[in-house]
Amino acid sequence: MAISQEQVLSALRSVQDPDLHQDIVTLNMVKDVKIEGNNVSFTVDLTTPACPMKEKIQKESEQAVKSATGASVVTVTMTATVTSRGMGNQSLPGVKNIIAVASGKGGVGKSTVAVNLAVALSQMGAKVGIIDADIYGPSIPIMFDVKDERPGVIDGKRLVPVEKYGIKLMSIGFMIEPGQAVIWRGPMASSALKQFIGDTNWGELDYLVVDMPPGTGDIQLTLVQTIPVTGSVIVTTPQDVALSDAVKGIAMFKNVNVPCLGVIENMSYFICSHCGEREEIFSYGGGSRTAGVLNVPFLGEVPIETSIRKSGDSGMPVCLAHPESATAKVFLDLAGKLAQQIAIRNSDSEASKPVEILFK
Repeated sequence: MAISQEQVLSALRSVQDPDLHQDIVTLNMVKDVKIEGNNVSFTVDLTTPACPMKEKIQKESEQAVKSATGASVVTVTMTATVTSRGMGNQSLPGVKNIIAVASGKGGVGKSTVAVNLAVALSQMGAKVGIIDADIYGPSIPIMFDVKDERPGVIDGKRLVPVEKYGIKLMSIGFMIEPGQAVIWRGPMASSALKQFIGDTNWGELDYLVVDMPPGTGDIQLTLVQTIPVTGSVIVTTPQDVALSDAVKGIAMFKNVNVPCLGVIENMSYFICSHCGEREEIFSYGGGSRTAGVLNVPFLGEVPIETSIRKSGDSGMPVCLAHPESATAKVFLDLAGKLAQQIAIRNSDSEASKPVEILFK
């Protein structure tokens, strides 16, 4: 008896997306079903190329069709189309998702995390850009070794981002001389951020990572009032003083209707290069506990690692400089979990709320 397309689709209804909690047929992920005799082929189009469940879904799809139809060969092609909430973003029409990487205080390694998350997402096949929104302390030009680069200009007015390692970059650091201080009041800094957002030709991006300054002030409010931010990632270190400020950062984004996509605990532990023992220099586990208390996702831990510092200083993030290292794999895992949270957020049928400043 010939295999029918209906049999194939019926079999695939047993395969669930573990994040969206629906089957892949209902989610319209199954494309291009072809049947040639006893051979079946089809495509499964995921919600992100960074999906950590890719291999699981592929294997379950193949097994489901073989079991239900008796097909000799089942070929599953995995592709990805990054989802968006379709929020009518007129400032950045080609950008699907905007991620604010923030911290309640300085010195927690927020820029290092933002850069390596962006690189990891790019390595997984996504189109990625970074806005360096830390107007007073820009780090992106150094961390990508583009200190002497300048943005291009098209049509006499729109900026063209600097590009390095396939990632589009914009920073105030491209506009000033090395060592020059930016001595601006809040409104001037906010105006610069608006220009980076509205006057830059970002093109088509799956993820735009915004490296935020520490704190909960003008720049944070300008960002969320200017563009529809998909969600925030809060970076902290394990000790109580950092966690206290991380809680404030989460609360700030909650007050402007921007969900927290997750907490990352940086400088979580140190592995001695001589004896291999693990030391928890700044305590341990505070990020996970804080996320649990506040009912937000905990994405994971980043160790204190010399290679991370060296890579940042040399202008080649650790995910690129040491792609096979345990540290690079940590960032790839974090990026996959972040992409999961974004896909879950985008699948929520509730319309996005407008930004309101809610003071209590």
